[in-house]
Amino acid sequence: MAQHRSLMCILAHPDDESLGTGGILARYAAEGVATSLVTATRGEHGWQGHAADYPGPHALGQLRETELRAAARVLGLGEVNLLDYQDGELDRADPAEVIGHLVAHLRRVRPDVVVTFDPTGVYGHPDHIAVSQLATAAIVAAADPSYTGPSALPAHRVSKLYYLAPSRSLLAAYQEAFGDLAMAIDGIERRAAGWDTWAITTQVDTMAYWQQVWRAVSCHRTQLPVYNLLRELPDEHHHHLWGTQTFYRAFSLVNGGRTIERDLFEGLPSVTEL
Repeated sequence: MAQHRSLMCILAHPDDESLGTGGILARYAAEGVATSLVTATRGEHGWQGHAADYPGPHALGQLRETELRAAARVLGLGEVNLLDYQDGELDRADPAEVIGHLVAHLRRVRPDVVVTFDPTGVYGHPDHIAVSQLATAAIVAAADPSYTGPSALPAHRVSKLYYLAPSRSLLAAYQEAFGDLAMAIDGIERRAAGWDTWAITTQVDTMAYWQQVWRAVSCHRTQLPVYNLLRELPDEHHHHLWGTQTFYRAFSLVNGGRTIERDLFEGLPSVTEL
């Protein structure tokens, strides 16, 4: 029986899949890769409109889940799973419990490649940092036959783990469009810095899918108070935002070196060899 490549993104909030990984999800789904998403929260505290219009956490969480599922359809995602943790509190959740849930998904889906946030959470968002740490730990646990957790499924060894690694130029274009990426945590301002070019290991061309990604981003209307301004951006700006995605290869069992990868599945045997 023919086997398929499998890509899983493990992220924190609805809209992370479109803003952070929309290009690769659209591209690989179009190429026949099985794509899946695990989202840790419903983003129920992420209201971007006027404070007086905030519908409350439960209603907003339902709205954002609806937006997420609409965006997933646009991107061709094979499956979407939500873990039901509280927005803004993921770093205070029981890590063993979260890891157990992630291990269950990893062992059930058996992805070749996993993508998550980098250890800084792009701009220091605690949920982003937490999901990076938890996803990385879950990959180790999923490969350990002695780890039982909540699932009796067989162990699964992920071949490659990637962290989102937006370049400085991409973040500059992003902030020009969406506003400043900064937040105050524990009395300290955290701000997006971007990755140096030399530190980026992987660059994936997603230019053919930029319009699809923009449609997915547009599904998250609760997060786009400046939607009309974004819609009027010239195509060149959209190209810069959605036409290339960059990553840091945190580990690989199949390749290495300084040469820039152009494919997240580089080094793995072809599907016909599986």
